[in-house]
Amino acid sequence: MLLRLLNGVALMAWPFLVWLTITQPQWRGVTALLALLFVLRVWTLRRAAGPMARVMLLLALVGSALCLASLLLRSQHLLLWYPLVVNALMLLLFGASLWSPMPLVERLARLREPDLPPRAVRYTRRVTQVWCGFFIFNGSVALLTCLLNDVTLWTLWNGCISYLLMGTLMGGEWLLRQRIRKQA
Repeated sequence: MLLRLLNGVALMAWPFLVWLTITQPQWRGVTALLALLFVLRVWTLRRAAGPMARVMLLLALVGSALCLASLLLRSQHLLLWYPLVVNALMLLLFGASLWSPMPLVERLARLREPDLPPRAVRYTRRVTQVWCGFFIFNGSVALLTCLLNDVTLWTLWNGCISYLLMGTLMGGEWLLRQRIRKQA
């Protein structure tokens, strides 16, 4: 439980921790701590099943690799690429599910409501498509911030604006879903 909490905090704080390691040389040791947290995350996820668990495991492996490469090569800028990898893998997960009989958002919805009406099934497919669009947009901007090599801009986008957009999308979708349910 504590490890899960530490990982969650580290992932949410990732952009700020990366900013610290790049702009403040005395904080470079944080990269080793992040590498350790990612390795521990790999350890805890090694037997997890399901597509989301595999994506989380792959993200932990990539995070470990980026941190270790940054330490070995003494190049903290490699850490900037993690948000791009996250968006690419989430796009792959959500996008691939659109070619399956049950898109990811429908699978998640059926955990709470196993007997979805056809209208809700269509809605969940559309929400999955919207999330794909979000990951394309967000990943593209994350890539641009990496290529521009402006750590302040990278931190602003990946540590603030991106989270606000994601929260707005989640909240807006929730409000829309409540409205649609009242109309049904």
